[in-house]
Amino acid sequence: MTTQESGQPAKPAKTAATPARRPNKTFQVKKAETSRDWFVIDVAGKVLGRAASHIAHVLRGKHKAAFTPHVDNGDFVVVVNADKVVLTGNKLNDKYYRRHSNHPGGFREVTAGHLLETKPEELLRFAVKGMLPRGPLGRKLFKKLKVYAKPEHPHTAQQPKPLGL
Repeated sequence: MTTQESGQPAKPAKTAATPARRPNKTFQVKKAETSRDWFVIDVAGKVLGRAASHIAHVLRGKHKAAFTPHVDNGDFVVVVNADKVVLTGNKLNDKYYRRHSNHPGGFREVTAGHLLETKPEELLRFAVKGMLPRGPLGRKLFKKLKVYAKPEHPHTAQQPKPLGL
């Protein structure tokens, strides 16, 4: 059942049993339609990378059914007990965080173990920031992360819900 001119198969005729095709539309959440919740995560005894991955997932909003990649519809995350986070292997001594001030002699590096002792909040912030998108959206998402080294936090008025890892 091919046509003589093109060699292509002929299209079947539409019958009453064939339904009319509708175009599929992907749902895109708007900024005004987003709802933001507050979650508190206790990372005491948790592995740094796994906890950071879960936190970035919630900040981005991927846990919601209405995830849209270019819209900030994630939730606020309060992280407590950042000083009790665990690094696997020999990362406390082998992992370095490096920076340079763009001036001669401005190279600085610090080990993950030293950073965990002095500024444990920064260790978790570095891990989560590396898992967020680069650009204006990532910077906006990163501002919704609140990290504290101890179990107390000043966000009780927002009534954060506990979120397990």
